[in-house]
Amino acid sequence: MNQKTLNTLEYNKILEQLRSKCACCVSRELAVALRPFDEIDDVRAELDLTAEAETHFIRTGNSPVDDFPDMRSTLKRVNAVLHLSCEELLNVAKCLKAIRVAQEQLSGQHEGQTERLSNLASGLMTHRVIEDEINRCILSEDEVFDGASPALSRIRRQMKLANEKVRQKLNDMIHSSTYSKYLQDPLVTIRNGRFVIPVKQEYRQNIPGLIHDQSGTGATLFIEPSAVVELGNEYKKLVMEEAAEVERILTELTEMVKPQANDIFQDLMTLGVIDLCFAKAKLAKDMRAVCPKLNPEGRIMIKKGRHPLISREKVVPIDLWLGQDFTTLIVTGPNTGGKTVTLKTIGLFTLMAQSGMFVPANVGTELAVFRSVFADIGDEQSIEQSLSTFSSHMKNIVGILDEADDESLILLDELGAGTDPVEGAALAQSILEELHSRGCRTAATTHYSEIKAFALTHEGMQNASMEFDVDRLCPTYRLFIGIPGKSNAFEISKRLGMSDYIIENARQYLTKQDVDFETVLASAESEKTKAEREREEAENARRELDALRADMRAERRKFETEKAEMRVKAKEEARKLVADAKREMESVIMEIRSIKAIDQRAADRVIQQSRDKARELDKSLYETQQEQRIIEGSAPKFVTPGQTVKVVSLDKEGTVIGKAKNGEVPVQVGIIKLNVKLDDLREVQESKIAQANVKVEYAANKTIGLELDIRGMMVDDAAPVVDRYLDDCKRQGLTEVSIIHGKGTGALRAGIQNHLKHHPRVKSFRNGNYGEGDFGVTVVTLK
Repeated sequence: MNQKTLNTLEYNKILEQLRSKCACCVSRELAVALRPFDEIDDVRAELDLTAEAETHFIRTGNSPVDDFPDMRSTLKRVNAVLHLSCEELLNVAKCLKAIRVAQEQLSGQHEGQTERLSNLASGLMTHRVIEDEINRCILSEDEVFDGASPALSRIRRQMKLANEKVRQKLNDMIHSSTYSKYLQDPLVTIRNGRFVIPVKQEYRQNIPGLIHDQSGTGATLFIEPSAVVELGNEYKKLVMEEAAEVERILTELTEMVKPQANDIFQDLMTLGVIDLCFAKAKLAKDMRAVCPKLNPEGRIMIKKGRHPLISREKVVPIDLWLGQDFTTLIVTGPNTGGKTVTLKTIGLFTLMAQSGMFVPANVGTELAVFRSVFADIGDEQSIEQSLSTFSSHMKNIVGILDEADDESLILLDELGAGTDPVEGAALAQSILEELHSRGCRTAATTHYSEIKAFALTHEGMQNASMEFDVDRLCPTYRLFIGIPGKSNAFEISKRLGMSDYIIENARQYLTKQDVDFETVLASAESEKTKAEREREEAENARRELDALRADMRAERRKFETEKAEMRVKAKEEARKLVADAKREMESVIMEIRSIKAIDQRAADRVIQQSRDKARELDKSLYETQQEQRIIEGSAPKFVTPGQTVKVVSLDKEGTVIGKAKNGEVPVQVGIIKLNVKLDDLREVQESKIAQANVKVEYAANKTIGLELDIRGMMVDDAAPVVDRYLDDCKRQGLTEVSIIHGKGTGALRAGIQNHLKHHPRVKSFRNGNYGEGDFGVTVVTLK
């Protein structure tokens, strides 16, 4: 790509934003040096990496690459040095840890979702032995651990003992009455690595020993007394042994690093590539960007595209297409109306996509991959080079014409401006015709009516305009393709206060052709605005109609469900009546058989016939009920984990917890997990699920539990439910139960507890303890 084009389109500002999202030094360098690819396979690969990074980032919330010190120069020279310093070795360990963490998080994880990133990470080599050994031996940037080797541990123990002996001897001297009067201060200090005491100059002869230093005034001499010289020599020897052992340890650690230096260097570069992918994903998140669809045919389709360098609050999205029905787009409109921003949006979107970055637009955006992008935007006049505005534009365009072909995107701002309008318009038409004949994708801005008319009469060219609100004297920055922009010079001048007679006089200087053309443009623009308004109204009406249809379908499903439920309920009640009748009949049978005066065989025949009829009626009611349950809905063709379903055979709702295997689906119903055939499942409508969260129905004929859940109910609705529940609990012989009302605002808890104060069956109640639900539960003790 042409560097001048990159600068013109402010591509470097995008790279600075990308750099700010990088986590490590290598990726920051790669971000600044990033350039667009020109092969569609390379671009697709880069966008796929960004998409995988986005998937990983959404799933985990972070990047697998941690920041690490830049040790590349150290790794290059490691073979030329005896050993690395403690600080350098610690930094190498930090790099090894960053490599290991990235490799662990990406390699083989979530296969199919981050395949390319996993392949990159699989090439990383972990060196846990070296990493652990460095961390074991080195405590800080300037200290080796005592336990790094047995020899070092022994030497430092001996140093500590020697140090204590010397200090003890000297402390005895400075606190003795014999020597204390000769000292400047009663303290022990170190000079040139030897332990000394400060002696007054005049008493030099009274304390025999070696002079290692003196004060600035010469009044104090720092003397190592003869009594501790031998101990000092022993300590000095141990210090030298320590230094030699530390050097040996550092050399040994460095020798472990040397054979792996090239691999570590390459892994750090790979980490930079991986982190750059995650930086692109983070930038996409901030920009609310999407992955564009790519094509090699030169088609551009931008949906609600937002210039990436304009703040989200100010930018006005544009819809733009180019390269299918037409390859040349002429954009007209007032100054500061958004024409240049539109050109830069097209150019930046192309450069960003070809660099593997997502673009701030809506889903459905499609971009082409170009080998070259050229832009002539802005005023580059130069006094030093004797270039006027026109000359600078022509110099750029000449360079573009030398290189442009059918795989080029050309962006031209104010084509033909800066010279005689007639000649400038003619030259602009010729340039556009040449670029069009070469098959270039061209977008150009202009104010010339001749170019607008030129685009209207040439196949493969199209006009577009930036909307301008004449009433408010400000641009709306909305782009309309298909209609050339009308010059609003007269209207703007009039709104700004220019006299009417001057404006009318100006109109006289327009040719009839110009007036007719502007009138056509004004009419077309009015019709376009009207059509746009009608389209929006139609769209709103369509959305309202769709919402109404959805409501009607929901109401119909609700009606059918309620009808089926009522039918099942009626059958259930009928079964209860039959059961009651059977019990009464058995009682009568017992009485009949107790009468000895009647024919028992005849009585048994009548009794058996009655029992058969009752059994058939009961069976008929049961089968009808089962059939009703089955026809409540057809079995789903497939279900997904997390979906709420109804198990027909159990008449219970549950949650799918896995994928179907051999026609059976794992379902959790309450605390029970079981495999259920797909034919035994029914889908549960979302409206039913939502109602189940806020509506609690208490059925007295069911088994009484130790808990009643009334969350989501109002106090007035909950009170009778609680009354029925407590009545049934008393009948079942329960003495302590829990009412779950949730915490929320506390209104439901207060209302229920106030209701319980006067309840005839309640002996006492309390809030739940820790582990019972705290203030979200009321525990009730029954009388």
